[in-house]
Amino acid sequence: MQLRGVTILLQCSLGIGVGKPHQGGRRQGSPACYGERMSTTAGKELWLVRHGQTTRNRDRELAGWDDVFLTPEGEVQAAALRPQLDGQVFTQVWASDLSRAVRTAELGWGVVPTDARLREINFGDLEGKPWETLDPEHKDALLKFEGFMAPNGESLLQLEARVLSFVEDLPLGRHLLFTHGGVIRLLCHRLGQSEFVQPATITIVDWHARKLLRRSA
Repeated sequence: MQLRGVTILLQCSLGIGVGKPHQGGRRQGSPACYGERMSTTAGKELWLVRHGQTTRNRDRELAGWDDVFLTPEGEVQAAALRPQLDGQVFTQVWASDLSRAVRTAELGWGVVPTDARLREINFGDLEGKPWETLDPEHKDALLKFEGFMAPNGESLLQLEARVLSFVEDLPLGRHLLFTHGGVIRLLCHRLGQSEFVQPATITIVDWHARKLLRRSA
């Protein structure tokens, strides 16, 4: 497989009428299958796409379940994903139901079904807080990606439970998922990798072999 026009960087992170984010549900729409043939992957290969830039990540502020939107630069970043994905064949394509992931999918691939289990972690009372103002214990837990619990939000264990539930529900094959930095970091953490990822980048993992195949930036 080939990703065109990208360099490696590591940094410290068909549904119709896709609606507004919902709090308690799971999937909206039906699985989207693409290509004239099904993938022959003997397992699950996950193409994990982080959404484009938002005002929150641009300004180093936490964004979890707050429904923030792409900046103009984020839209350009998302559109630049399309030539990297053109010609690829996927068993299913999904997006988080938050607007920044939905819009990234629309610009980078097309309209796809959504699943709330692909959302970013719920930062609760920390939503919108600048990184520099966080308590040291919250910073440390997020940097180590261990033991974090957002006040009136989610813990990393809760994030892990819902994300792994989604992955376990996927059939064997090759899957394109438009999601968030925390979700990608969680899945990579299970592979022994825990670096942050840049907006509008593609991380490819062989979930069956628990192996990181490619990370772009």
